[in-house]
Amino acid sequence: MTQNGGLKSFSTNMSPPSKAIVYERHGSPDYVTRVVELPPVEVRENDVCVRMIAAPINPSDINQIEGVYPVRPSVPAIGGLEGVGEVYTVGPRVKSLSPGDWVIPSPLSSGTWQTYVVKEESAWHRIDKRCPIEYAATITVNPLTALRMLEDFVDLKPGDSVVQNGATSMVGQCIIQLARLRGIYSINIIRDRDGSDEAKEKLKALGADYVFSESQLNVKNFKSLLGNTPEPTLGFNCVGGNAASLVLKTLREGGTMVTYGAMSKKPITASTSSFIFKDISLRGFWLHKWMNLEKVKECRKMVDYLIGLARDGKLKYETELVPFEDFASAFDKALGKRGSHPKQVLRF
Repeated sequence: MTQNGGLKSFSTNMSPPSKAIVYERHGSPDYVTRVVELPPVEVRENDVCVRMIAAPINPSDINQIEGVYPVRPSVPAIGGLEGVGEVYTVGPRVKSLSPGDWVIPSPLSSGTWQTYVVKEESAWHRIDKRCPIEYAATITVNPLTALRMLEDFVDLKPGDSVVQNGATSMVGQCIIQLARLRGIYSINIIRDRDGSDEAKEKLKALGADYVFSESQLNVKNFKSLLGNTPEPTLGFNCVGGNAASLVLKTLREGGTMVTYGAMSKKPITASTSSFIFKDISLRGFWLHKWMNLEKVKECRKMVDYLIGLARDGKLKYETELVPFEDFASAFDKALGKRGSHPKQVLRF
């Protein structure tokens, strides 16, 4: 039976026809993407056919379409790397999943921007259906990045502090909340722009201990702004340019700055004194590299942990559910053509 109670009109070894957002060449999503009708495909004995429920538009998705992401499928290709779906039908040898289960691709795999996806059983991970769909669809790329960066570079203990730029991003919001759950102070840097006061209040409501605009940190005695809070031992940079320099400036001696993005497209400039007198370390993090096959079991445990936090209201971030047919509008918002908007999540 289908969700609406009607009989399935397709053979159990074939998927239904699917609608997909496809790009046949690399370039701006505005010009190279279109909706394509795909014919049914075979559901082999170890395959699972999933009816997609929701899938986000991440910067990495846009970079793949543009052709500037280090890993990209051959064109023509279907967009999307993460999302959540409901199992529609399974092959006869599938044991761990059943129709009606909610699943996410784990590890991440391309092609989630379509109404039906067929992949082997091992490509899917069953999740708790009590998690709101907007969190289930977005739990892997950004929240997992935040969690890994908090755990992989410095042995943080309660009472320590971290600093980050790009604090209003989804990763930034997750870092604030995950740090708070661990008893770690967060020092957050945002751009000077209209609405910055409102942004500060939103971040503080999530648990941010300090929120400064970039201009506020252009002072010689930064320590005076922190009171008794220790200087941060770990910093996160997703912007580059001056915003990265501000993160470096705030780190204590022996601190580490991890770069995971380059929103400003400007290089990182580190002073010689940062290395000689403060012994600062510069590192990088790329989730795609970390999520190799040897990490699948570890990754799924962490995803379940994050899903539980989102289900219980302990991990929050802003998203906007957009009907699948309005994907062009969602692209415009994701590209920043209509000002600042929450993460765009396509609802199938």
